[in-house]
Amino acid sequence: MDNNEQLTRKKPSGTESYYFDLQATWGLTKHMGGLNATRELIELGHIGKNSYVLDVGCGVGITACYMAGEYGCRVVGIDLSEMMVRRSKERARRKKVEDKVEFRVADAQELPFMDNLFDAVIIESVNAFMDDKQKAANEYKRVTKKGGYVGFNEVTWIEAPPPELVEYLSRALGGAKFLTCDGWKDLLEKVGLTDILAKACKTTAWRQWANEVKQMDPGDYLRAWGRFLSLCFKSPATRKYLKEIIMFPKSIFKIFKYFGYGIYVGRK
Repeated sequence: MDNNEQLTRKKPSGTESYYFDLQATWGLTKHMGGLNATRELIELGHIGKNSYVLDVGCGVGITACYMAGEYGCRVVGIDLSEMMVRRSKERARRKKVEDKVEFRVADAQELPFMDNLFDAVIIESVNAFMDDKQKAANEYKRVTKKGGYVGFNEVTWIEAPPPELVEYLSRALGGAKFLTCDGWKDLLEKVGLTDILAKACKTTAWRQWANEVKQMDPGDYLRAWGRFLSLCFKSPATRKYLKEIIMFPKSIFKIFKYFGYGIYVGRK
């Protein structure tokens, strides 16, 4: 797919839209569970040296480059954002894995790949942003080889959240819509995957922060935060976004009682 091709997902507006722009400019994308969750997905997806893997919603390429570097597999990463794709290519050069990874702009709901191509499809904190989550799940299955695996981790409601928290997180996190463990599992069941594993994991604000730090090398992490601080001073849009999301419905430490993350894997 050409990088200028029209994409199908509607882009949110206002505060929700800026969430994606900020992450791409910042150069730091995150997912619940951090590196521990990524490693579990890789293990459950039976990813190894001879695997051909699709990383859906690759962000700035952290997971794709990690899989290529640590496991030796070939990886294709896709993202809706051209800036994310550029960041991913820069990371691949820094990590010296350009020969094993490629990145392109594409929509998860209309994957530009033939049927039965990949040994595994990995998705991390991306399904929550889909307009049509089931359509995306159908696409994941379509491009996976017979006997291959589809696996994702997603923010998962652990307890029924108050409406103001649902509204706040959706507004602050790019229009994200989270599901319960049963809701996420249902996506895999409806497309006909088998041997489905679904489990919800609790976490805390401190544990999540530690997992995020572990996910990146110190140089990348410091560079990303340096860019973020620069944006805070130089970008009116960044300051406006932060001002709009700074008021939590509850303390950031208390809201983690309502959500954690889930690991969901099925076999084609």
